[in-house]
Amino acid sequence: MNWEFIIKYLPLYQRAAILTVKIGAIGIVFAVLVGLICAAVQYYKIPVARQITAVYIELSRNTPLLVQLFFLYYGFPKIGVRLSAEVCGAVGLAFLGGSYMAEAFRSGLEAVDDVQKESALSLGLNSRQILGYVILPQALSTSVPALVANIIFLLKETSVFSAISLMDLMFTAKDLIGLYYKTTESLFLLVVFYLLILLPVSIVGTLLERRLRYAGFGD
Repeated sequence: MNWEFIIKYLPLYQRAAILTVKIGAIGIVFAVLVGLICAAVQYYKIPVARQITAVYIELSRNTPLLVQLFFLYYGFPKIGVRLSAEVCGAVGLAFLGGSYMAEAFRSGLEAVDDVQKESALSLGLNSRQILGYVILPQALSTSVPALVANIIFLLKETSVFSAISLMDLMFTAKDLIGLYYKTTESLFLLVVFYLLILLPVSIVGTLLERRLRYAGFGD
C-alpha cells in the first residue's frame, strides 16, 4: 500500500465526495417529493393520474439508472434540450428514486387501519386534520425502514455518474487507476469514502426507526 499516493490524492477524493453527496442529496429530496405525490395519487385513486403514475413507476423501476442518464445526457440534445452533467445526475436520481419512494409511502399509507380514520371522523376531524394528525404520522413511521433503504440505494447508484463524465468518486478512482495503475490504493480510498457517506445514513436510519417504534408508532 502506497500511503504517499493516498495522502497526495486524498483532497481529490474529498472534492469528488462533496460533489457526489451534493448531487445525491438534491436527487433524493426530489425523489421524496415525487414519491409523496405519486403515493397520494395512488392512495386516493385519482382517475387518469393514477394510471399515469402506475406507468411512470413501472418504467422507472424497470430501467437502469445508467440508461436513464444516457437518455438525459445524450438523447435530449437531439431534440434541442441540453442539460449539464450535474443536472442530469440529479434528475436521473429523482426519476429513479421517485418510484421507489412512492411504493414505500404507499405501503405506509395503506398500513393505517380504516378504523382509525373512522374514529377520527367520529371525533369531528375534517379530511385535512385526519391526514395530518392520524394518517401521515403513522404512515411515515411505518415507511422509515424502506425510506432509509431507498436513500442508501440511491446514494450507491451515484457510482454510475462517471458514465456521463461527472467527477464523482467512481470517476476519480477509475481516472487514477488509468493514469498511475495504483489499483489497490485508488479502490481503498473509494471504499473508505463510500463508507463515510453511507454508514452515517444507515446509523441515523436505525436510530430513527427505533425511536419511532418506542414512541408507539411502530410494531
